[in-house]
Amino acid sequence: MSHSHDHHHPDVKGRNLLITIILNVIITAAQIVGGILSGSLSLLSDALHNFSDVVSLIISFVADKYSKKEASFNKTFGYKRAEIIAAFVNAASLLVIAVYLIYEAIERFFNPQVIESGLVIWLAVIAIAANGFSVLLIRKNAKDNMNMRSAYLHLFTDMSASVAVLIGGLLMKYFGWYWVDSLLTVLIALYLIFMGYDLLKSSFKVLMLFTPDDINLEKLRERISEDSAVKNVHHIHIWQLNEQEIHLEAHVDFYEDLSLSKFDVILDRMELILKDEFGINHVNIQPEYQKDDAKDIIVQD
Repeated sequence: MSHSHDHHHPDVKGRNLLITIILNVIITAAQIVGGILSGSLSLLSDALHNFSDVVSLIISFVADKYSKKEASFNKTFGYKRAEIIAAFVNAASLLVIAVYLIYEAIERFFNPQVIESGLVIWLAVIAIAANGFSVLLIRKNAKDNMNMRSAYLHLFTDMSASVAVLIGGLLMKYFGWYWVDSLLTVLIALYLIFMGYDLLKSSFKVLMLFTPDDINLEKLRERISEDSAVKNVHHIHIWQLNEQEIHLEAHVDFYEDLSLSKFDVILDRMELILKDEFGINHVNIQPEYQKDDAKDIIVQD
């Protein structure tokens, strides 16, 4: 049977991640120093988010390397789920950081401070340029890889946050609106929650072996049962190993006591339907004939 593969060159993806890690380490260090010197909470919050970027990118980099390790006798799937775990951890970290930023912003809102806006503006410009370059580097890989998408989201949201910090710096410099610093921090945090929740939910579903949202079990069962040799399809399990592999296992009750060669012919037809119409590329069918077992679509193991 045919399988899906990631067509991106692994060295390119890993190299791009490494470049973004180095850039974010530099940005984080600069923003921490600048935030302390200027007294800007939004700049420090951006630095904290950048620090989370560094951690998430390192996790993504390690997961990318591990996901390419070959399977073994005690790891029959290899490390193919490493990138899904990385995506989940990264998404969860976005939400935790966002809550902390909101708390700090509320504290600062009631105790506003004078901020050195010139330093804020220049550091925001540098951060926008560096994160913008990083976003462009890994954008292509983010389209079909959850781990890279989590890294992309961290970088994209941080670039957006830096734009907000720049606007805030300009408002503080020319109008003296220091309260804008707290407002921007809250807006950055809310944006992190918005972006992180969807990825957290998607990666959680994969880790929990939930059926992919776009697969309808009723329709799948009806489609397979259209074969004249098939009496019933039951005890179905469908899950994603990662973003490239969707697995199905099911019991198929046949009208006749088929030979293995006849079953193989029918199985080939089933595999083709499942791959072309439902995107399932790993199929495990248990054939049955007059077996006394539960015939429901879903049977609790």
